[in-house]
Amino acid sequence: MKFIMIFGPQAVGKMSIGEIISDRLKLPLFHNHISLDVIYPYIGWNETTFKLSEQLRFGIFNHIAKDKNHPGLIFTLVWNFDDPSDWEYVARIKDLFKDEMYFIELEATLETRLSRNKTENRLNKKPSKRDLVASEKDLLHSMDAYRLNSDEGEIKEKHYLRIDTTNKSMVESAQIILDWIGE
Repeated sequence: MKFIMIFGPQAVGKMSIGEIISDRLKLPLFHNHISLDVIYPYIGWNETTFKLSEQLRFGIFNHIAKDKNHPGLIFTLVWNFDDPSDWEYVARIKDLFKDEMYFIELEATLETRLSRNKTENRLNKKPSKRDLVASEKDLLHSMDAYRLNSDEGEIKEKHYLRIDTTNKSMVESAQIILDWIGE
């Protein structure tokens, strides 16, 4: 079983790269908006949205971790490195999947991310991002308010890879990951 966690700021390419890896490894992709966009239309963006999303996610994670015949999962998230609760969240995932976890961190320039924020694939798969003004405003705000990429040497996991996707296509970035995993 493989649990591949792809993390980084908004519009860095997590979902798009995850889709390519999902297709190649025949692992389901659970991008972070799958659970959020199920809840958001009914109650909006608030603390309860994120709590309900976490409950749904961990229900799925627990099921997969217990199923010895399950091939694994690709999961994407935005990780605020200055928030202890985000570290605890990742630790809970790690407790479930132990040495079967692969940590893949993506980064890209702001200009690249702003451009990718408007891509057709992103807007098709993430309904809450279709309000481009609000989405861009959130992206810019989070860049100033949160630390969404780790500091050099901060992630000390056995299976950790960091990729700058700025000048790479999603296919090139995915291939780097597949080569690194050994697929």
